[in-house]
Amino acid sequence: MPASVAPAGASLFLDGFGLYTFTASSGVKIRFAMAGSGPALLLVHGHPQTHVTWRKVAPQLAAHYTVVTPDLRGYGDSDKPEGGEQHVNYSKRAMAADLVELMRALELDRFALVGHDRGGRVAHRLALDYPEAVSRLALFDIAPTATMYARTDKEFATRYFWWFFLIQPYPLPERLIEADPEFFLRKHIDGQNKIANATEPAAFNEYLRCYLDPRTRHAICEDYRAAAGIDLEHDAADQEKKLAMPVLALWGGRGTVGALYDVLATWREKAGDVRGRALDCGHTLQEECPDEVLAELRQFLAD
Repeated sequence: MPASVAPAGASLFLDGFGLYTFTASSGVKIRFAMAGSGPALLLVHGHPQTHVTWRKVAPQLAAHYTVVTPDLRGYGDSDKPEGGEQHVNYSKRAMAADLVELMRALELDRFALVGHDRGGRVAHRLALDYPEAVSRLALFDIAPTATMYARTDKEFATRYFWWFFLIQPYPLPERLIEADPEFFLRKHIDGQNKIANATEPAAFNEYLRCYLDPRTRHAICEDYRAAAGIDLEHDAADQEKKLAMPVLALWGGRGTVGALYDVLATWREKAGDVRGRALDCGHTLQEECPDEVLAELRQFLAD
């Protein structure tokens, strides 16, 4: 391992994976899990999860790939820097830069990339900023950020109220969530998952451990604030760019994104080679339908 990577024990949730801490050139420390051998595969979680969300699929993928799954800055056991001007330190550009630097430190300069939820938005920005690094891109249960904001209506604002709640100026959302973080987290996960017990108690408790940290909750708000501001500026500057790598878009057939958007059409506005379908679940595909996710990823990565 390079000097910038330090062992941090064995994963309690991803069988066969070790935990490590990577120190980026910015000084931000990124916790990640890694196992396997073969072509590089980077799995990026969303909100309110951590890398633990990949526990049902990562060990199987590690039989054929070198799997790296980090906690994004602000999440899990990664550092939680201050947001900075325009919340720039939680821009998807900054979060993507962490991941590219991590993969380069591991000498995995080119990799397939899978992102769920917020991790999908980081993955989209990473593929725009570092197209040479990404061989294939899979995006779970998202349409492009700019598209979703531009086409917002009452139905979307009602179903995804946190997009508009978490972006409110500090400290309003932080203080309100502080009253009962477990209640907020439980309502969020249970409201999005459509398959009962997909997030089993041990995983929920791990997410809660992280959510109980006020620095995590503030960082999450900064992530959403950046998405409603500086990220849209970056997207507008790149609106004519099209992704050249193959894109797989999967979404939950019982969820919000597929109900309100033509997911494949939105991604065909952003990329030339897009395929995908709905799975019979809610928002968190890798926890609700892991076998189907594995089948889709194996086919997509092998094509």
